[in-house]
Amino acid sequence: MKTLIKDATIVNEGLKFKGSVLIDGEIIEKIFPHVVPADVVNNLTEVIDATGLLLIPGVIDDQVHFREPGLTHKGEIATESKAAAAGGVTTYMEMPNTNPQTVTQEELQKKFDRATEVSAVNYSFYMGATNNNLQEVLKTDPTKVCGIKVFMGSSTGNMLVDDDKTLSEIFKNAPTLVATHCEDEATIKANTEIARQRYGENVPISRHCHIRNDEACYKSSSKAVELASKFDTRLHILHLSSAKEMSLFAPGKVADKKITAEVCVHHLWFDERDYIDYGTRIKWNPSVKCIKDKEALWEALLSDKIDVIATDHAPHTLEEKTNTYFKAPSGGPLVQHSLVAMLELSKKGFITTEKVIEKMCHAPADLFRVNKRGYIREGYFADLVLVDPNKNWIVAPENILYKCGWAPFERTEFSNQVVTTFVNGSRVFNEGKILHSNKGQAVTFNP
Repeated sequence: MKTLIKDATIVNEGLKFKGSVLIDGEIIEKIFPHVVPADVVNNLTEVIDATGLLLIPGVIDDQVHFREPGLTHKGEIATESKAAAAGGVTTYMEMPNTNPQTVTQEELQKKFDRATEVSAVNYSFYMGATNNNLQEVLKTDPTKVCGIKVFMGSSTGNMLVDDDKTLSEIFKNAPTLVATHCEDEATIKANTEIARQRYGENVPISRHCHIRNDEACYKSSSKAVELASKFDTRLHILHLSSAKEMSLFAPGKVADKKITAEVCVHHLWFDERDYIDYGTRIKWNPSVKCIKDKEALWEALLSDKIDVIATDHAPHTLEEKTNTYFKAPSGGPLVQHSLVAMLELSKKGFITTEKVIEKMCHAPADLFRVNKRGYIREGYFADLVLVDPNKNWIVAPENILYKCGWAPFERTEFSNQVVTTFVNGSRVFNEGKILHSNKGQAVTFNP
């Protein structure tokens, strides 16, 4: 089957131009920057008039928690991958802090097998590191697995790796990229004790950014950078949140770097002033911090110190989230709204549309060396998204696809909307509806 997406405004590789894209099966066969020849149109199965719409590569989200296995009351691969499709995310890389944890090759394979059955979009899964599973980590296939996840700070799932010898061995011998959660445990514990002495168990949520502060982040991130520099490791530090950490990174093309950086949508959108209105709904680890931190993240993103934008999509039920500070878990669902949120910030002048596409589509593909995805190129997989740049809508329970049923952006009005999402050439999402529930494939990597 051949499909022509006709007369779209294509945003790709730093350019924005009117053109058409021909899909043949799973693959982009041809890009027409001008008029499509008549003989091409006459031999098509379908023509989609995309006049007035943006056509972009599918978003690659390098950090999600889909909660399967073991935590499926919060989310599961089937539900969250559909939400991803609705948000223009065509590939995700999922984290190991499930139950059981993904810390053996057997458990890793089970996730791949499950995704083959039910994932609406493309997928890969991180192998999780612990203090005592080095031999399992070293078996990881770099052509099939996106990376090794190391929690150098504890978070949901209690997978803290704090043994210095183990960390050194992981950084020295990892067969693929090492992705880290960086927060210093000793600093957090000390800050927690200070807060408890002052407030008891009723610590206000506004103290979260002081408990999990910039010093906790910097101590851990700088340690990761030191280890990576020592062992020449491909290091990717996830969800950076503080101005202080920006001194650890250098501007440049992501494909030329060994040490790379990620920022999440919520750290670009929210700051400590928002705790008043959102409370524990915006409790994340690392924390949403001060306005000066948010401004520093923006500066680093635009100067290419920070390489990619992701979500850290981590659903919890609303009952779990609407709890006291110590009892409310950290994390929130974002994968359905990350692209439209960043395009909204583009309209407000924070970032160009071309830069959004670079950081959410191209850069993750380059950083992880993803095979034939992340760009609109002839011969690449047809992971494509049509966006209406002039469609106003409000995030509400009736249009939220997360299994947990809520979103941090609930009641937010966006002025752009994902219309259609193609995954491997198939229309998986169209006009508010999921059309196919299992078109995703395991992505492969060029080590």
